[in-house]
Amino acid sequence: MKNTIQRILTYTRPYAGYLFLTIVSTLVGVSLSLIVPVMVGEAVDHAVGEGDVDFAGLGRTALLLGGMVLVSGIFQWISGLCVNRLAFGTVKDLRRALTAKLEQMPVSYIDGNARGDIIARVVPDIEILSDGLLQGFAQLFSGIVTILGTLIFMLTINVKITVIVVLMTPLSLIAAAKITALSHNAFVRQSKLRGDIGALTEELVGSQKVVKAFTYEERAEERFAAINAELGKAGQFSTFFASLSNPTTRFINGLIYAAVGTVGAFAAMGILPWVGTMSVGKLSSFLLFSNQYTKPFNEISGVVAELQNAISCAQRVFEVLDAPAEPDDSQCLTPQSCEGNLVLRNVSFSYSPEKPLISQFSMEAKPGQRIAIVGPTGCGKSTIINLLLRFYEIQGGEILLDGISTKTMTRDGLRRQFGMVLQETWLFTGTVADNIAYGKPDATREEIEATARAAHAHGFIKRLPDGYDTVISDSSGLSQGQKQLLCIARIMLTDPPMLILDEATSSIDLRTEHLIQRAFEKLMQGKTSFIIAHRLSTIRSADHILVMRDGSIIEQGDHDQLMANGGFYASLYQSQFAQ
Repeated sequence: MKNTIQRILTYTRPYAGYLFLTIVSTLVGVSLSLIVPVMVGEAVDHAVGEGDVDFAGLGRTALLLGGMVLVSGIFQWISGLCVNRLAFGTVKDLRRALTAKLEQMPVSYIDGNARGDIIARVVPDIEILSDGLLQGFAQLFSGIVTILGTLIFMLTINVKITVIVVLMTPLSLIAAAKITALSHNAFVRQSKLRGDIGALTEELVGSQKVVKAFTYEERAEERFAAINAELGKAGQFSTFFASLSNPTTRFINGLIYAAVGTVGAFAAMGILPWVGTMSVGKLSSFLLFSNQYTKPFNEISGVVAELQNAISCAQRVFEVLDAPAEPDDSQCLTPQSCEGNLVLRNVSFSYSPEKPLISQFSMEAKPGQRIAIVGPTGCGKSTIINLLLRFYEIQGGEILLDGISTKTMTRDGLRRQFGMVLQETWLFTGTVADNIAYGKPDATREEIEATARAAHAHGFIKRLPDGYDTVISDSSGLSQGQKQLLCIARIMLTDPPMLILDEATSSIDLRTEHLIQRAFEKLMQGKTSFIIAHRLSTIRSADHILVMRDGSIIEQGDHDQLMANGGFYASLYQSQFAQ
């Protein structure tokens, strides 16, 4: 917990000015508020009894008291304003750091963690951190200043009664500490379950068509209800102890107030000589100070629940910030262009040690060749692409581009040499033109339209309400085929030296596929291309076909050679065109 708080404070350093103003304004505001009980006591002493009232003195005291309250309120408002600036600035920087870290994370981290849980850490967890920890700081500091200030003033009025108050104070502290310890684990579990339920919600909402197609609604509700029930229990448990803290300390502080009032009243009447004597006004001031002294304990105990929740959320945020990012490669070679000679030599890789996938894999793609990779699902076709782009790092062997190991190249420089069209489409919220120009933001409108025509997307784009200026998103109503055409146009615009087509025409009708194949023929001229396809009719013209099974190449050659061999490829091909 201590380390977590220290790390949060490092993000407040740019806003040290607001922190300083918070401290100063809190000190001034609380100090002025502490003078109020003294003036109230003086006002009481100005009215000794019937016919013995100093109205002039009472008026001056009342006027001065009103001024003190007004100025104290202004400084407390300034303190709240500075705390808000401090909190929101810190949250902004923390969320920016978290987003920057996610951009540096390897694909394996994103694949290995639920996206809903990652989103929960970026948005609600940081908001809770702001509300609970940073906002609670002002109350905590104000409470400490109030406790020390009232203690000093009470000592100046009556030392012995002050000792009674101080001796009874640990009862309140012990109760708050015990309750805090019990609630901490509950808040940690509550934060985890909040991430789990966010992940499940994102999964179910994002796959709503699949859920409905397989009539999975009832089972989805059962899964959601199970996690929600656990979250409810954890929330109930943590809320119970958090709610128990404040009334417990209030009850103890009420006992302290009653004890002070009783002893003080006897002192004012002169019944307890060992305590000393005091006027009715002094007793009034002391009672007010006693109330102010115990009040911060109530507030602090109330803030404890928020602090526990905030710290548990901060720990989840720092788990992402502490996760290993992709190693820095700024000192590596940055290729500006390449010929496209790609060699994989004895490459080994597995996603988990228990399940070996690719072992001693070797292949060579010469400049301008079209390499098709085919095989059953799970044989390692897409994994080869992940390794070429260094989304995952190989665990053995080497990959050479134009004779240079890709490990000696920057990832950005390496990935700029490839253009990739996947089976899964992705569009961001923006205009059609912006989506096409995603990889080349400085492209002119003429270049964008020419590329769209080449990708046979111009026709449906012109039918949209605002043409190329129509704002679209991944859920804007475009068909899967139309989205795929935009993704193909996007890669055509960047014109990279090497291409990766992973089932790029799987969502397109046969007529449009024929047109796209002609566009790809033109695009692939002079480029090293890797084509992953399940429909073997689309790769008949490939220069070289690699047939994979269980992470190994079992056959290779062109289409005619493989068909003549009558092996695994021939059986796959014939199964797709069997009568």
